[in-house]
Amino acid sequence: MSLPVVIVPLFIIVRAMGMLNTYGGIIIPSIFNAFGIFLLRQYYLSLPREIEEAAVMDGAGYWRIYWSVILPLSKPILSALAILFFLANWNAFLWPLTVASDQKFWVVQVGIANFKSEYSAAWNYMLAASTIVAIPTLVLFLVFQRQIMDSIKTSGLK
Repeated sequence: MSLPVVIVPLFIIVRAMGMLNTYGGIIIPSIFNAFGIFLLRQYYLSLPREIEEAAVMDGAGYWRIYWSVILPLSKPILSALAILFFLANWNAFLWPLTVASDQKFWVVQVGIANFKSEYSAAWNYMLAASTIVAIPTLVLFLVFQRQIMDSIKTSGLK
């Protein structure tokens, strides 16, 4: 799903909910993503059915199975999904620009774009700001690279 396809209906929904110029208006729509749903589905299909059946034999209900068995097994994929969503949404430009007109809700990419229009000839400042903005994503990826790759490698296997 591409954002330009759904930006107008999504904007109407966010406006109707009163979330313009709020952090919720920027964050909540980006949480729900088809990629995340597919990745979680594939991971849950790869979990052995015997684990769930053993919990049923022990007398656990549906919610107990989820909280005590499935959720602890899902920590690697959920953390990898959180990291991937952070990396994808850190560079978001169009949606935060659309939803937040107040400067205090601007993300760094919108700030750099406005920095450019304010200091159009100062490319050295723009490149310095872009480098500083890229550092957190680079560090996050380097720290969690193995976990991201391991969870993606096993997400489609049975």
